[in-house]
Amino acid sequence: MKISIGKKTILFTHPVLIIGSYDMDFNPDIAAVAWGGICCSEPPSVAISLRKSRLTYENIMLNKAFTVNIPSREQVGSADYSGVYSGRDEDKFAATGLTPVNSGIVSAPYIKEYPLSMLCKLSHTIEIGIHTQFIGEILDVLVNDDILNEEGLPDISKARPIIYDSVSRSYFGIDEMISKAYIRVKK
Repeated sequence: MKISIGKKTILFTHPVLIIGSYDMDFNPDIAAVAWGGICCSEPPSVAISLRKSRLTYENIMLNKAFTVNIPSREQVGSADYSGVYSGRDEDKFAATGLTPVNSGIVSAPYIKEYPLSMLCKLSHTIEIGIHTQFIGEILDVLVNDDILNEEGLPDISKARPIIYDSVSRSYFGIDEMISKAYIRVKK
């Protein structure tokens, strides 16, 4: 039997996305975003949602660009740190020991140590309540070569991304494949 628990932001699960941006003085910043994901296949696009009070909101509006960086399980500490502290108060790259790299394609830094980075040009903004959704066209994806499979594509078991559960406010790892997709099996 299902019972109502009211309106909540429950969606198992949220990808952990670390957004890279530059401020008005070209200082690099990172911020953790749990409200996001792929939103279009052509053009390839990703959507993230931010509150207007966040420095990353200002940075994206200023530069019309951002990067989406995917941390591995081993990088959960730096990922969490980037979501707890504000770039207005400190240099989160220095505090976490991460390295900002100028993408050369968009006006936003990517994180050298993280296994996957998407370079995005802002294409749309949508006001949704207390959040603004930023849709970025993915202009390039940079991947550490040690997480590639035999076909030259990222392997999730090698990347070891983390996911966020907003109910328990905890991070989880992705452990195993349970089934192939698109097998069209009826129960």
